[in-house]
Amino acid sequence: MPPTHEVFNQAAPLGDYSAGEDPALLEGLRREGAEWAEADVRAVGDAAGSERVRAWGESANAYPPVLRTHDRYGHRVDEVDYQPAYHVLMDQAVEHGMHAAPWAEERAGAHVARAAKFFLWSQAESGHGCPVSMTYAVVPALRHAPELAQRYEPLLTARTYDFGLRAPHTKHGLLAGMSMTEKQGGSDVRANTTRAVPSSGGHYLLTGHKWFTSAPMSDFFLTLAQAPEGLTCFLVPRVLEDGSRNGLSVQRLKDKLGNRSNASAELEYDGAVAHLVGEPGRGVPTIIEMVNSTRLDCVIGSASGMRAAVVQALHHAEHRRAFGAALVDQPLMRNVLADLALESEAATALMTRLAGAVDRSVRGDGSESAFRRLGVAVGKFWVTKRQPAHAAEALECLGGNGYVEESGMPRLFRDSPLNSIWEGSGNVAALDVLRAMGRSPESVEAFFAELGTAAGVDDHYDAAVKRLEQSLGDQEEVQYRARSVVELMALTLQASLLLRYAPTPVAEAFTASRLGGEWGHVFGTLPRGTDTGLILDRARPRS
Repeated sequence: MPPTHEVFNQAAPLGDYSAGEDPALLEGLRREGAEWAEADVRAVGDAAGSERVRAWGESANAYPPVLRTHDRYGHRVDEVDYQPAYHVLMDQAVEHGMHAAPWAEERAGAHVARAAKFFLWSQAESGHGCPVSMTYAVVPALRHAPELAQRYEPLLTARTYDFGLRAPHTKHGLLAGMSMTEKQGGSDVRANTTRAVPSSGGHYLLTGHKWFTSAPMSDFFLTLAQAPEGLTCFLVPRVLEDGSRNGLSVQRLKDKLGNRSNASAELEYDGAVAHLVGEPGRGVPTIIEMVNSTRLDCVIGSASGMRAAVVQALHHAEHRRAFGAALVDQPLMRNVLADLALESEAATALMTRLAGAVDRSVRGDGSESAFRRLGVAVGKFWVTKRQPAHAAEALECLGGNGYVEESGMPRLFRDSPLNSIWEGSGNVAALDVLRAMGRSPESVEAFFAELGTAAGVDDHYDAAVKRLEQSLGDQEEVQYRARSVVELMALTLQASLLLRYAPTPVAEAFTASRLGGEWGHVFGTLPRGTDTGLILDRARPRS
């Protein structure tokens, strides 16, 4: 071969690595009461970091789902065909309990263990996480209808992935979705026009059009419709117990920016059988149980994407040379990589703390319930907002190589805005924080109690908490300032966790940059004296 074809100064393939060997994740797992699951979490991490599983993710995205409205004989079937790798990813996720399994476990820390596994598995491919997440989130909402919960919860929590449209009672495992938004309302679900009419059979019949329904091949959906009493929550099965198809059709699949392995659809309800969940006219308070759980998964998913980006960027920089030295040893690149790693570690610390709050909340801890109400909304706003900028900077670390599909970075970048949009975009999330503070003063007390545990050890931090207190005390135009207020809440919360639990150089770098003003508006502006070596060593992927 001619010498012009010699390949040199290119990074070696990432190969197999142990994604579970992540200090920030493992420390959070132990801290939040799930140390008993460490072996299982590490096993999931070994698989998620393998070339084999990453190849499944590539295939599932290269060949996105296809809608098949009719069979060869002309019968309406509304089937969505997926690339086989998608089903393999789903099968493994369900087998490892990343869906609703924790709701059937009595052991403390079950929700934390599930969050850690979901965090690792999503690094290989995030799209299939959508039905996994919604199945996890449906259980607390479904419990507002005890008869339905008794019938379906054992199948929702079962560790068997049983794909296909069949009568629910004939399956070994079920998946659930959520179908709320309509084209005229979006996040304003009270503008929904879908009608629900009571029938003589004890159920309701729904008629309407849903604009965005993720994972349309789920076995049933929680949905909102206007009943005589007002907006109400319902359970809508795809297949009825007698095996016949329910009165809903898939109009089309959305051609999305990212999340391409997962189907999202417009659904038409035409006299669809639906079962009441919760009180008539109380649809939003009922379904908010599901929304709060999926918001936690938005935080987990974005933290997962950040971790995947850091792994790729750091691996490339350690194998590439520029200007006479390894790229990772160039001072400015070290600053960028350390800044990306710091953002990732802060997101991981917050994710595990919120998962711990959920776990203790569902087991009856009132103070953790109060903290969860505010903490999840704050985390949802901030961590999901950070991922797109983080993904873009990590891609840039690979230069032109990162702009090529084979690197995996373009897919990571395309997927990055999703979690900020899902379950309420930035403004909705920020305003929800304000509403939570107004309606639940105890959540504000719990939030500041959490911040108080780190008081007195860092001047930047103490000054930031004071600024936050002053900001919350100024109610003039508070909605106009909501984003800046919630941003400061998120940064102080992340800082409190790092000050308590991370190595001192990590915490000091975070507070000096994020809270002390020694930081620019782009990644790679950490202050002089930052221990980039320690930060990068914690972030380095282990084989």
